[in-house]
Amino acid sequence: MSDQTKLPANAPQLQIELDDATAQGAYCNLVFLNHNDAEFTFDFVYVQPGGPRARVRSRIILSPRHAKRFLRALESNINRYEQVFGKIDEGAPTDPSTVS
Repeated sequence: MSDQTKLPANAPQLQIELDDATAQGAYCNLVFLNHNDAEFTFDFVYVQPGGPRARVRSRIILSPRHAKRFLRALESNINRYEQVFGKIDEGAPTDPSTVS
């Protein structure tokens, strides 16, 4: 949850479950982003160096409202990261991990 979003004091507690397989995560170095009037779709892909094919590791679909909240939370976290670890080098424009 971003720092700007605070739940009301009387909000019910939300318990989030994370199974072992999901907890391992999936490394991705490319993301494709598409949208229509109702949703944003993020396809997270792993491209093996020199490989002719790539595999979608995860597809995440968000409502426009949640996509905007995600953008703000990601921006806030990147800013905090850069304050601690320094500016992130975005790489060359031809670097596949920077293309969306």
